[in-house]
Amino acid sequence: MPLNAIEGTGTSPGVPVDVPEPQAVLGTLTTSAAFLVVSVRDAAGADGRVLDVAADIGSLVRAVGFRQSEAGLTCVVGFGSRYWDRVGPARPRPAHLHPFRAIQGARHDAVATPGDVFFHVRANRQDLVFELTRLLMDALGEDVQVEDHTVGFRYFDSRDLLGFVDGTENPTGRDAAAASIVGLDAEPDFAGGSYVVVQKYVHDLAAWHALPVEEQERVIGRTKLDDVELDDDVQPSSSHVSLNTIVDENGEEHDILRDNMAFGDPSTGEYGTFFIAYADDPSITELMLERMFVGAPAGNYDRILDVSTAVTGSLFFVPSLPLLESLAEGDDPTVTTADLARIASQGPTHAVTDVTRTAREPKRNPSLGPGADVSRGENGTRTPEGAGRAEDAKAVAGLAGGARGTRAPDGRPSSSAPSAPGSTHGDATGPQEDLRIGSLREEPQ
Repeated sequence: MPLNAIEGTGTSPGVPVDVPEPQAVLGTLTTSAAFLVVSVRDAAGADGRVLDVAADIGSLVRAVGFRQSEAGLTCVVGFGSRYWDRVGPARPRPAHLHPFRAIQGARHDAVATPGDVFFHVRANRQDLVFELTRLLMDALGEDVQVEDHTVGFRYFDSRDLLGFVDGTENPTGRDAAAASIVGLDAEPDFAGGSYVVVQKYVHDLAAWHALPVEEQERVIGRTKLDDVELDDDVQPSSSHVSLNTIVDENGEEHDILRDNMAFGDPSTGEYGTFFIAYADDPSITELMLERMFVGAPAGNYDRILDVSTAVTGSLFFVPSLPLLESLAEGDDPTVTTADLARIASQGPTHAVTDVTRTAREPKRNPSLGPGADVSRGENGTRTPEGAGRAEDAKAVAGLAGGARGTRAPDGRPSSSAPSAPGSTHGDATGPQEDLRIGSLREEPQ
């Protein structure tokens, strides 16, 4: 498991050391997952508050996952094209971020559906996935509208509900990083990021089970029992395997990193596969979808679509960890080693009675009980009612509940900063609450 699976820090396997630390895109496959797509409401301050929650998602992950670290809880956050423009119109834009491109085929369509922010929660325990999603929705509150929430699970030996192993050809190690993580040469401003396409497919299991196994194997392109790819002389050009294999004119095969999950509800009869593909360039995924829905050549579409219908479709950009944490305006000031040394030199009787932070809007935190008031203090910062000196508070803002640590000159987090004490002394009123929330589709020629 990569070190960033829980803490959101460390080195991801296969990623060059000069590339900013990615989110947990390269995390190992898990037994449970939740896929949450939300749109941000057009309400005063909603954009900023949601961005604050997303930028500090690591706090919620640690709060839930630290207690069962072996379960590998992670949460990857991505942003849609519309939301990126809304929260940072003057900010540089990822080169390949755009609204999901709907595809209209002769018989089947890939639909585009709304979504501003995407959360991909993974763990090897369903209770952790549930708890993190619950806390996340509590933090987002009424500022968002849920467009889709799908709970996924591993089905037997990594099979989908059609009975075939899903994800056999996923790249691993360095190949996985090369396929899914944006490099410095490609997009210097967004290195360490990734693009993710998500679609929810609903299966007609009755129609599928009516097909003989041999016909099912021709649709997929692999044997059902032992998961062996069909020989070239019997592999249909319309099989799922054939149409999802992208080889360029130089003979190089281009991969994407999938983390598909089965989902289902026996009470409603809805069963399917949640398709999720990370890539350093979404055009690879988009070309696969075009080949599936339009066909290669046109009309030679993926026969799996005869029993599997795409009901959602969205594209998001997943920023690197340093970029994600820097997106929220009014984030806590960086704690330096000089700050820590100054606090230590003042002795154990030094009282600190407030915690402040810069904020353009009041930030909500479920951990603050009813009646918690926040008013504007010195230098335009916000501070709990009755707080003491703002300069002392700034020195420890971010330490209450755990410091994020120092930052290197390149903006990446550093683990060199020691932990801050968990309580205050002297006439302080007790530990302070941390106020932080935690086109390919063209007409045939």
